[in-house]
Amino acid sequence: MSINHPSFGMLDDRRIIIFDTTLRDGEQSPGFSMNLSEKIRMAEALTELGVDVLEAGFAIASPGDFESVKAIAESVGQRADTPVIASLARAGQMDVLRAAEALKAAKRRRIHIVIATSDLHMKVKLRLTPDEVIQQTVDSITLARQHADDVEWSAEDATRSDPDFLCRVVEAAIRAGATTINLPDTVGYALPADMERMYSNIVNRVPGVEKIILSTHNHNDLGMGVANTLAAIQAGARQVETTINGIGERAGNASLEEIVMAIRTRQDAIPRSNNIKTTHLLRLSKLLATITGFDVQPNKAIVGRNAFAHEAGIHQDGVLKDAATYEIMTPESVGWKTNSLVLGKHSGRAAFRDKLNTLGYTIGDNQLNDAFRRFKELADRKKVVFDDDIVALVDDEVML
Repeated sequence: MSINHPSFGMLDDRRIIIFDTTLRDGEQSPGFSMNLSEKIRMAEALTELGVDVLEAGFAIASPGDFESVKAIAESVGQRADTPVIASLARAGQMDVLRAAEALKAAKRRRIHIVIATSDLHMKVKLRLTPDEVIQQTVDSITLARQHADDVEWSAEDATRSDPDFLCRVVEAAIRAGATTINLPDTVGYALPADMERMYSNIVNRVPGVEKIILSTHNHNDLGMGVANTLAAIQAGARQVETTINGIGERAGNASLEEIVMAIRTRQDAIPRSNNIKTTHLLRLSKLLATITGFDVQPNKAIVGRNAFAHEAGIHQDGVLKDAATYEIMTPESVGWKTNSLVLGKHSGRAAFRDKLNTLGYTIGDNQLNDAFRRFKELADRKKVVFDDDIVALVDDEVML
């Protein structure tokens, strides 16, 4: 069913809105803070990537956060291809007004309100009753709608909230004017089956849910962030909240690059579309790593340096014959120039011969066998054998 959204117009069932929170939730990672110029660089790059919503910060958190949200609204928020610029706010008057002030210059703006809905958070953190949480939800959304047509409301710790209460508060948020409803797995507690159950419950029980966008925001404490996001999509979510490289509180958030490429690669199971230019993914990952000083781990999906590298001999032989034997997407599709065959102790003769050809060597079978034997002996002593090592091996072999 199509939805008429104030920021996006008519959206068909296939469209997934990509909400990026690298500059807000991502920056909350210890040691990952960015200054104003760095945030603007990232905002510009995210705009070029094609994100639909860019959460620029938490305006009331500090004077610096307010200035960064304001600056992004005044710069990126004025471009012809501008994404929706969002600021987070708690469900209180001061937060909402501060967010509205910071976003004032943006052509397309969103006030994103959050309040906790789990029994634990309401009792211990907020010290509010469920009815008081509903009232604060309604009051804050009503105020926000006076300053923005696009208002998102998030139920913090939704996955540990009572299902009946969650339905009540979501219905109240929709009636108050929220245009997007987000059900975060704030502490990374859920499993994919939990996500499907929660979203199905909301879709089937809450009046008016068909008129708004359901969103999903998942943390990675149990390593389930991406899996839970995909489960939420299949159960009705139309917006996914992500970060570049999966940065964020504690173990991080669901990774933008992994979600986007999962959708692209598995259209048979997830027939959805988005506006992300996937060939920019590696560049964004490297830009963020440069700005923060934290590189991604080598085996990180999509953007890790080993994501398209092969060392095992059986794998290398298969890739040389047809890359699709061991690669489910092309390296070029996400910004890499090519895959790589890494020579090490697990490498086979086919990869060794290919490396020799690349280096400009053509030698006979006997010399190849001797050089390969010496290569294996060297590889047992070194973790990685470099091109210069191969050149030295082959030159010695030829001289012998």
